[in-house]
Amino acid sequence: MNPLVEFCVSNLANGSQDTFEVLEMDPNIDVLEYGCLSYCTKCSDSLYALVNGEMVEAETPEELTKNIYQFIEENPLF
Repeated sequence: MNPLVEFCVSNLANGSQDTFEVLEMDPNIDVLEYGCLSYCTKCSDSLYALVNGEMVEAETPEELTKNIYQFIEENPLF
């Protein structure tokens, strides 16, 4: 079972698109895009994604990508 990373389409438009594209190329991660994840205040303030249901945030797409990989490494699925 692969880790699941979920993105809000509004957050993609705000800058997390680069992270989405990097993760989408990784065959060991399942990536989904939703119209809304109901985190509107976070969405307007920072870049974020839900990783296995947990929020991971960052200021830049590069940092978000790094933080997501770090979260997955520190929280493996069993």
